[in-house]
Amino acid sequence: MNTLPAELLELEPGLPFRLSPRAPGCGLGDVSSVLHALVDQHLETAGGLLLHGFADPGVAGFQAFASGFGHPLLNYEFGSTPRSRVTADGVYTSTEYPARQWIPLHNEQAYTCDWPMRIWFYCAQAAEEGGETPIADSRQVFARIDPALRRRFAERRLSYVRNYGNGLDVAWQQVFDTEDRAAVERFCAARGIACEWKADGELRTRQLCQGVARHPRTGDWVWFNQAHLFHVSALEPEMREVLLETVGEEDLPRNVFYGDGAPLEDSALAEIRGVLEECRILFPWHTGDILLLDNMLTAHGRAPFKGPRKVVVAMTEGRHEAPQPREIPL
Repeated sequence: MNTLPAELLELEPGLPFRLSPRAPGCGLGDVSSVLHALVDQHLETAGGLLLHGFADPGVAGFQAFASGFGHPLLNYEFGSTPRSRVTADGVYTSTEYPARQWIPLHNEQAYTCDWPMRIWFYCAQAAEEGGETPIADSRQVFARIDPALRRRFAERRLSYVRNYGNGLDVAWQQVFDTEDRAAVERFCAARGIACEWKADGELRTRQLCQGVARHPRTGDWVWFNQAHLFHVSALEPEMREVLLETVGEEDLPRNVFYGDGAPLEDSALAEIRGVLEECRILFPWHTGDILLLDNMLTAHGRAPFKGPRKVVVAMTEGRHEAPQPREIPL
């Protein structure tokens, strides 16, 4: 079958914008040129596209499809969660957290100054129950955050502190994909990340980052940080108490402050989490589905699940922005 006309695709606007073939057995390659045009037309308006009902491409087919949009697949650098390579070139497992655990909504790598503009998800095996990838419109989140709070985040920015390893968080060797301390220091220096080797041989880093951002092409303001994930209030109360007693605040696996080092208010984090919850959109995965998100316009997470589940991820179009204080609209 050669490239099909767009009329043979079912288009359902919304978030996600859903694309499905009318012809049974249609593969992604059969409509690749049409899909490219539809991505260009709709992604930065809708924020995310779901390709549903196409012949299952498998991991190799997914990799080829995702890398065929003009941008090579990115390596997962300076990661904050455990992942494994699925292929040698840019396909990874989704975050390897226990199945019972929610992964809150977030924009990929918004805790740093380098992030992918696009993130791809492929459902190689849908869970028996649950396991959705919730999403939310980051423009809507920005609009719903109290204006005074979003102005503080825009003007003061955020400082992320990470302590690696010690059985409490991802080891620095995995995060930086090296055993070479000098390579870690070079990586950090090139990206404005302050790093120090502690007396126990482990690593601590600090980085000043944005609290909000503006999409470089659409001009939309978006809520773009991971304060609600890094802040100590994200821990379960019992775990928070144990860690503070045993390692102290300075050596918590991760924490976040205003850019000047002042503490974030627990009430601010509670408001942010409440807005994200209000904006959350859930839809079911089906084996073979592909979800493409504009990573600045749309946040994502993961719902708990039962039974085997395999969703893999690829990222493209890396972007770097210096964390400048922002003047934002009310």
